[in-house]
Amino acid sequence: MNIHKNPWEILDQQMVYENPWIQVTEFQVLNPSGGRGIYGKVHFKGIAVGVIPLDDEFNIYLVGQYRFPLQKYSWEIPEGAAQMEEDPLQAAKRELIEETGLVANEWTQLLSMHLSNSVTDELAVVFLARRLEQHNAMPEETELLTIKKIPFEQAYEMLESGGISDSISVAAIQQVQLMLLEGRIKK
Repeated sequence: MNIHKNPWEILDQQMVYENPWIQVTEFQVLNPSGGRGIYGKVHFKGIAVGVIPLDDEFNIYLVGQYRFPLQKYSWEIPEGAAQMEEDPLQAAKRELIEETGLVANEWTQLLSMHLSNSVTDELAVVFLARRLEQHNAMPEETELLTIKKIPFEQAYEMLESGGISDSISVAAIQQVQLMLLEGRIKK
């Protein structure tokens, strides 16, 4: 058995919804067992970007906002989207200054991940931003943000207690924690 061969057969497909950010397609399929079924896919028209802004005292900057799909308030790392043709690092720099007013002089890519690959093709790229300078934030009109600077250890505790549940934030904070434990990031 070739594990890299696609076991799904597409019989038909129809785009059922589209806006400037996403496209939803419904597929009529034969599943890996040969049975007929449907599969829905949400295609994102951009790449998600996230930033862990970490200052010299090992404080992290979190962004709080009410998330409409969840109908609840969420604490997250600064995040946004890059257009498909845009360099994710440039988008991360833009999002960092827009949401927090911070400019970083040192950037490291932490990880690249698919966010919910059972229903979407959304890709996220996350960066660590160091050697920070404070400028003025410039949030978009759809963003009513609260910014808080806390010790990284406190952000990790928030993650462990469920106070941070956004997938990009969780993965990025855990990656930085691992890098700290392995000595790849120095205080």
